[in-house]
Amino acid sequence: MKPTIGIEVHVELKTMAKAFSLSKNNFNDEVNTNINVLDLGYPGTLPRLNKGIIDYALKACLAFNCKINRLMHFDRKNYFYPDLPKGYQITQQDTPIGYDGYVEISNKKIYLERMHIEEDTCKSIHTTDTLLNFNRAGVPLIEIVTKPCISSGQEAMEYLEKLRETLLYLGISDVKIEEGSMRCDVNVSVSDSDTLGTKCEVKNIGSISSVGLAIDYEIKRQEELIKKGEKIVEQTRRFDDKTKTTILMRYKETGNDYRYFPEPDIPFVYIDDEWLKEISDNMPILTDELKNKYIALGINNNNIKTIISNKNICNFLESVIDKCNPVIASNLLTGDVLSYLNKNIIKIEDTKLTKENFIKLVNKLDKKSISSKQGKEIISIILENDKDVDLIIKENNMEQISDDNFVIEIVNKVVSSNPDSVKDFKEGKDRAVKYLMGQIMKESKGKINPSLANQTLIEVLKKS
Repeated sequence: MKPTIGIEVHVELKTMAKAFSLSKNNFNDEVNTNINVLDLGYPGTLPRLNKGIIDYALKACLAFNCKINRLMHFDRKNYFYPDLPKGYQITQQDTPIGYDGYVEISNKKIYLERMHIEEDTCKSIHTTDTLLNFNRAGVPLIEIVTKPCISSGQEAMEYLEKLRETLLYLGISDVKIEEGSMRCDVNVSVSDSDTLGTKCEVKNIGSISSVGLAIDYEIKRQEELIKKGEKIVEQTRRFDDKTKTTILMRYKETGNDYRYFPEPDIPFVYIDDEWLKEISDNMPILTDELKNKYIALGINNNNIKTIISNKNICNFLESVIDKCNPVIASNLLTGDVLSYLNKNIIKIEDTKLTKENFIKLVNKLDKKSISSKQGKEIISIILENDKDVDLIIKENNMEQISDDNFVIEIVNKVVSSNPDSVKDFKEGKDRAVKYLMGQIMKESKGKINPSLANQTLIEVLKKS
């Protein structure tokens, strides 16, 4: 049996103002404070188009390889529901800003049917009554709709991760699924022939991992019905996070008649070459380019994945990467620094870590003037205060000794004091070097450069 999946994603754009009014775009403010008469649907009010939403949508179109409708208009989608005070939603039905794009995952392209701009509705809170928060009414969205070309829950998750990652690096949305700034609906059909099966829509999916679970469950549910000879009925279902199953919400007995027509109060918009070039010239570096750059610099794949998934860490690395060893810098950021941030539930910009101090620390580790253990001690200090790295090293007597004469003197002393270990070395016993290195570090009180000491020790042992 062949499963086919299509995904619709609504993404809130983080413009300063709403899509068609001057109200502040901040859903997290006190309930029903970011509103005006247009958001409330007062008769006679006229929408005012926010150019910023088109700029943001164009960035997404370019990032996702979409063709662009140069001449576009907005449409009214008419329906009556408590969360829609005007009785219609301003959207783009006939001229979506983008179409025929794709997102590349692994070795496959997920094809996009369309990307259009629209306004969000009120936030509904269902208790004994239906409560409405108008802060969300009019918040700008882009809806990204795939073609029915996804074949598994795993592919869907990979697509959504790439989508979320790209939108985040574009800087146009927070894409926080758990907070509702990125919302996913999936359409799943299963067929035992070459024709598409009857699709069932699954809503209310609260995370990318839950999208995968919902799709896999729905595929299994439909396959079992087909095997029993039962007919799949088009319906809307929701994902239950507790049971990891989909549950029937309603049947789709008739098609929706939204009576779309062009929005008469907003003029047509023409995107000329100059406008498009301005957007194109100011596109940020995106994740695929960053990954290739980091691979070329020798950063390991695990570190790359961790860095890309944490935009603040990535931004910090980008700000220092040309001034220090990128491998050492990435190891510090994905290790001690990220551990500290997670433990204290803060962002890197909330710490006392400065770029100058970080670069200085990395360079000292690179030159081996301090040990990796000392580097860990220093990073824990500079994360909590802005004390200079040189001062910390001086106060704690951490500077490593790399003087050749001193190193040879210590190594010769330890070797002559441990003839049994020298004998073990000649007999090919690996533990001899480890033991002697321990004695060398002890004799130098940890100040000797371990790399230089180890190299010198091997040379002395071979001559003994």
